[in-house]
Amino acid sequence: MKYDKITLQLKRIYDAPDPNDGFRVLVDRLWPRGVSKEDAQLDLWLGDIAPSPRLRKWFGHDPARWDGFLDRYFAELDENSQVVTELFQKATSSNVTLLFAAKDVRHNHAVALKMYLEGV
Repeated sequence: MKYDKITLQLKRIYDAPDPNDGFRVLVDRLWPRGVSKEDAQLDLWLGDIAPSPRLRKWFGHDPARWDGFLDRYFAELDENSQVVTELFQKATSSNVTLLFAAKDVRHNHAVALKMYLEGV
C-alpha cells in the first residue's frame, strides 16, 4: 500500500512540535510518559495502528529481531487495513508526522509503519 500524495515524517513525541510537521499522529498504543496532551499538539492518536501487545513484548526493541518484527507487524497491518485507511482519510495535509516514544530511532514500530505505508 502506497500513498503518493502525502509525505511521511518520523519524530519522537518528546521533540518540540514544528509547523513543518503537518498532521501530527501519535502511533503508540500507550500514552507516552511525561508528555501532556497540550504539549503533544496532536491531530490524531491512533493507538490501534501500533503493534499488538503480544508482538511488542516479543520484539522488546531488540535489533536482532528487527526482520522478524517487520514480517509480523506488516502481517498485522494487512489484517487491520481499516486503521491504515482511517489514518489517510483524516490526514488532510501533504505532511504527516508519525510520532513515537521509543528511544531507538532506527528500530521501532513507527519506522516499520512508515516503511509499510511507503510500500518499502
